[in-house]
Amino acid sequence: MRLTYYGHSCFLLEVNGKRLLFDPFIRPNSLAANINLKTLSADYMLISHGHEDHLADSIELAVQTGALVISNWEICQWLTKQGVQNTLPMNIGGKKIFDFGNLKCVTAVHSSSFSDGSYAGNPMGFVIKSDKTVYYAGDTALTMDMQLVAQGSPVDVCILPIGDHFTMGFEDAAKAAHLIQCRDIVGVHYNTFPYIEIDTAMVKEHFKKNGLHLLLPSVGETIDL
Repeated sequence: MRLTYYGHSCFLLEVNGKRLLFDPFIRPNSLAANINLKTLSADYMLISHGHEDHLADSIELAVQTGALVISNWEICQWLTKQGVQNTLPMNIGGKKIFDFGNLKCVTAVHSSSFSDGSYAGNPMGFVIKSDKTVYYAGDTALTMDMQLVAQGSPVDVCILPIGDHFTMGFEDAAKAAHLIQCRDIVGVHYNTFPYIEIDTAMVKEHFKKNGLHLLLPSVGETIDL
């Protein structure tokens, strides 16, 4: 299993020969200026909630790649109105078996609206189970519900927001990792805007002191999970 980071909370997971693109926000992100949208391909696109910094490039990439877009009912309906035909609505607590493995939608404590302020359904995270189990928390606060993520199957990697201000910060992300009982964490949702800038050296040290391994890939970097 490999992860390619495209900045903010956008990344690609390669799982069982399939490419899963999460929360496409590339063109508006100055830190991702070296990423050429036209070169991206995906079999699936997963969108955690309706904020612009998680779906800005969703329409163009959905049309370009033909990926099946998985999100909540409201976002799928909105995308359909924009001309995206290949969507699959799901909701919190729901799960489905795909050719890459098992996908389950889980709780995220956040807000969710489209750029015009209209309702974009409930935010959520995703748990992908294949040869490894990966939990992408989406935008969320620390919540005791994270204890339920594993549900008898150990989580190998957590992808957690660490930028604070709009989501949990790095201290709460470390607590979340302990609740989930997962040692390996990929940090996202940081440094994109002044609100969420962090001291990466200090944050890495905090995770290390807590017995955790924090990965902060560069934009465009691919890592093995």
